[in-house]
Amino acid sequence: MLWLVDSKPMTRVLIADDQPRTRHALRSMLALRSDFELVGEAANGEEAIAAVERLKPAVVIMDLRLPRLDGIAATARIKARWPAVRVVVHSLADELRSSALDAGADAFVAKGAPISELLCALASAGD
Repeated sequence: MLWLVDSKPMTRVLIADDQPRTRHALRSMLALRSDFELVGEAANGEEAIAAVERLKPAVVIMDLRLPRLDGIAATARIKARWPAVRVVVHSLADELRSSALDAGADAFVAKGAPISELLCALASAGD
């Protein structure tokens, strides 16, 4: 007897954050999940754009305060060039929430919010 399992493909995720500790924490969280695949990391906005082009993630976890090119500008460029790529902003800069959403971010999750909020935003973004 053959059993067919309807398995949903893993959501490909890129992390864009200038803090190695934050990238490590996000990497560790994603490693515990079978529904997400970490495909890369970026430490600044320019690296994030290059990584999206090269790695084709479905979702980018984007910090806003990035060197070389901030997260708002990086989000706007990513969404202009690859509108199907979802951007989930993960930042302490709550005062920039409106600017991030205006730039095309699909969700904003404050750093320090329960991890379930970030996971919910990532799962919604992967649909």
